[in-house]
Amino acid sequence: MQRYFLEEDYIEGNPLTLIEENYHHAARVMRMKLKDKCYLSFMNDQTIVAEVIEIDGNTITLSEVSKEVMDKELPVSVTIACGYTKGDKLELVAQKATELGMDRLVGFPAQASVVKWDHKKLNKKQERLSKIAKEAAEQSHRQSVPDIELFSSYQELLESLKYYTYVLIAYEESAKSGEASQFAKVVSRLDTKDRALIIFGPEGGLSLKEVQEIEDVNGVRCALGPRILRAETAPMYALSAISYELELRRQL
Repeated sequence: MQRYFLEEDYIEGNPLTLIEENYHHAARVMRMKLKDKCYLSFMNDQTIVAEVIEIDGNTITLSEVSKEVMDKELPVSVTIACGYTKGDKLELVAQKATELGMDRLVGFPAQASVVKWDHKKLNKKQERLSKIAKEAAEQSHRQSVPDIELFSSYQELLESLKYYTYVLIAYEESAKSGEASQFAKVVSRLDTKDRALIIFGPEGGLSLKEVQEIEDVNGVRCALGPRILRAETAPMYALSAISYELELRRQL
């Protein structure tokens, strides 16, 4: 069944409708008919199964059938922070990291970042990434859509570090030196109340100065295995490892 995210809280008894973009997708793309069913996910993390009871020129009205019981979200909040990369790599991260359970995506200008976005371009890019994340959340049957925030300065990233329980720095030099324990140690400690941030550099990685500035707050540098991963690959590796530890291995 198709899933739609509604920008409102679920309140039992309130009318259930699809309008605007959701209406267009349901009516024109999915060609939904009376008695067809879909998932509706709300801002207060409630998801229900609903059945179409009326379709008019710009609104689809539904009635609740049941509530979704299975939790589809990672049991810990994980934020992915990426230095601005060339091309559409950040869009790929937004899509795939959403599928893998990311709670939030942050972009920032790193020393090695080639692209330079002004305020107007940042806003447009953020809108684009938010749309990609929403579509990926629908496709992967998430119950929430990741937040997207693009910083205009590296200092904004540093100022945000205090809000996290753990801050990991994916550092190329750690991989080259054979470091193999810090990432596993932190992941093994993660608890449902924790907020984790994993920071990735752009092409060329993070500079030693940037890494040291993050460490001066509360960051820990780590390697993601012995191989050097591309900027767009590393976040997927990290999220996959966290998913395995928290959603599969701990269930054994």
